Amino acid sequence: MQFAAPLLPGRLVQRYKRFLADIETAEGLVTAHCPNPGAMLGLTTPGAQVLLSRSANPTRKLPLTWELVEADLPGGAQWVGVNTLRPNALVAEAFRAGVIPALAGYTVLKPEVRYAQASRVDFVASGGGGGPCHVEVKNCHLMRRAGLAEFPDCTAARSARHMRDLAQVVAAGGRALVVIVVQMRAAAFDVARDLDPAFDRAFREARAAGVEVRAYRCAVEPEGVAIVEEIPVITPA
Repeated sequence: MQFAAPLLPGRLVQRYKRFLADIETAEGLVTAHCPNPGAMLGLTTPGAQVLLSRSANPTRKLPLTWELVEADLPGGAQWVGVNTLRPNALVAEAFRAGVIPALAGYTVLKPEVRYAQASRVDFVASGGGGGPCHVEVKNCHLMRRAGLAEFPDCTAARSARHMRDLAQVVAAGGRALVVIVVQMRAAAFDVARDLDPAFDRAFREARAAGVEVRAYRCAVEPEGVAIVEEIPVITPA
């Protein structure tokens, strides 16, 4: 996924009220939309270099969106994608390119499908002769040990509910897949069980019930972000 236009560089002043960030740019101090409801641990250091996209919508209240941050993570500084609205588009792009082996053979990827009692799954894959597959996408940008990506970075009750709902899909004879999109350089994925024990429990129970989990690392560059390879999920059973 290439960005539609060159991103605007700046330096982070502060992130606040979850969805706002003050950025010092060549245009002066601006307030940008921060499309990330998480804690963003390790990604909000004042003075960090950031990159912003600009909306083409002239009526939008905050025309700038925070996309990337150059974070000083274990193992060294690297670009990290912070926009949690990007992973679904990345998965759709990777599906069309045939680079998600877990979805090989499917021909259609339908977004935003209602299921269970109060949930909406990110995609349902179908076609190709097999039964449908419910696909839930999770964004990952937490690294506390060199090379190890973790999710979540704060309490994630909604994500825990998704895991339970997907387990019900499998129990009813269907197929369910969780795709972890790692928007940084990482060699493996694990659950941050100390940050949310309830999600860890729901994650393990869902896997034991037959929900599949795959983690995919992205190449993150100022020009764009793309899923490039699968990395192992090391969460113990």
